[in-house]
Parts: sequence; C-alpha cells; structure tokens
Amino acid sequence: MRIEPTTIKHLQEWVGKTEVSHDQITVAPINCLAAALDYHDLINPDEPTALALPELWHWLYFLPHARQTEIGADGHPQRGGFLPPVPLPRRMWAGGRLDWPNPLNLLRVGDQIEKVSIIESVTHKAGRTGDLIFVLVRHVISNQTGLALIEEHDIVYRDSPGVNDKPIAPTPAPQNALWTKTITPTEVLLFRYSALTFNGHRIHYDRRYVTEEEGYPGLIVHGPLIATLLVDLVRQSIPNCTLKHFEFRAIRPTFDLNPFTVCATPDSSNDPNGKTIQVWAQDHEGWLTMQATAVLN
Repeated sequence: MRIEPTTIKHLQEWVGKTEVSHDQITVAPINCLAAALDYHDLINPDEPTALALPELWHWLYFLPHARQTEIGADGHPQRGGFLPPVPLPRRMWAGGRLDWPNPLNLLRVGDQIEKVSIIESVTHKAGRTGDLIFVLVRHVISNQTGLALIEEHDIVYRDSPGVNDKPIAPTPAPQNALWTKTITPTEVLLFRYSALTFNGHRIHYDRRYVTEEEGYPGLIVHGPLIATLLVDLVRQSIPNCTLKHFEFRAIRPTFDLNPFTVCATPDSSNDPNGKTIQVWAQDHEGWLTMQATAVLN
C-alpha cells in the first residue's frame, strides 16, 4: 500500500489534537499485575495509601473505553478518534521516553490523576518494505500536587509484509549483563496483561488470528509488558532506587513460543556515578528484542 500525499496531509491535520482523561490510583490493578508477574510484594489493602506506584505501572490506569461497536477487526479501536485514521493495517507501540521531573512528587495509591495527551507529530517515511507513518503522542500526567510524569509515545503504522519481503537481520544482544531474569510468556500471562490494560489487540491472545491473519509464528508479547519487566529488574536489583528518565525502543517481536530474558548493567563507561543503567531484552537465541536506558535519581 502506498500513501498518497493528500492522505498524509489529511493525517497531519490531527497534529495538535488533545484529549484529557482522569482516573484514580487504586489498589486492585496493582495487586492483580503483581500476581500476574508472580511478585510477592502485594499491597496490604488495609494500609495502601503511602505506597508509591512503581514506574511504568501507570499504564494500568487511563484505560481506553471504546465501545464494542467501535472495535476494529484486529481488536483495536477503529481509526479516526483521537489518533489519526492511518490506512496502514499494522500498528505497533515502537518505543517511548518517560521523565519524572520531581522526585518528591511520585504517583501514589489514592492519588486523583489527570492525563493531558496531545498529538505532537505525524510523519511519513518510505521504508524498505513500503510506507511508514510515525505518530508521536505526548502525555502529561499530574496528581493533586502537580506535575508527576511526562511521557512520549511512539506509534508506527506499516503495511503487511509481502511474500517476497526479506526479514530484517537480527541484532545480537549485549553479553555484559550484571542482572538478568528469565520470563516464560505463557498464554495466561499475556491474556491477564491484556485484560489489566483493557488491550483488545488480538495479536496478544488470539493464536488463530495472529498466525493466520497476520502471519506471525505465535502470540506477540506486549511491548509495554517487556518495558515494565525491564524497569522492574532495575528496581529489584538496586533497592530503593527511583527513576529520573527511561527510554526504550522495540527492536524485534517476542513470541510466546520460548522464554525470553530481561537484562541490565550499569553504564560505567559513560557514567562513572552509576546513575545510568543499560537495559535490554533478548530472546532464547540471544537476539536483541528491546533496547532501553534507565537514569536514576
């Protein structure tokens, strides 16, 4: 599929579009995700209010509310609401950048929270296998105290691969991990994460759809889930740390067919203070699937 210049111009009319949503940080989603990830540090529901929300766990809130009649064939909401109606069939969360500007104002259980989202840019590139549309969304999250989190979210739209398209050569993962954790992405784990984030995208739980309609070998592990596991590895390896900045980029799909590993190591060559942590995920063959950097306060 080729995107005509008139279509690109139409899609760019979405730049500047804003959306405001509100929520409250409650205990139940946190306990549910902790259970799904087999963590033991569940929250005591009798004394929850002082707990700071782990970084990236804000994705449990501000969930989409598209009605069933507004859902497309792939399980996503139909195009043309807040996000532009990009005609390319495949959509992926390709990465993002997050900043916590005030270490004294962390999101906590009980907070009333607001998210202001804006379409920052819609850009077109001609890729090796066809047209690509990149949509950059900026989210600003505040609580009753003020600004708590700024997030930039990269969304990429592309065409389905052709029969003659050659796969992109994989990248070997680094070999210098100081901390690692191996994850077995079972069908139940992927389903539970989809349910907790109200993500209807069928590539994560519908094996017939993902193999027959989209041509993948298995269910695809959610990019945000992998990013969450990367940050959790840093938190669990460096007790009492908090993040100032985190950025990540999806490199290669991860499937439920084999375990994968999340890895981290201090970037001592570039930051002798030990505040910068290189983080990545790799599949069972040692290929890099997600690359990330965490900066600690």
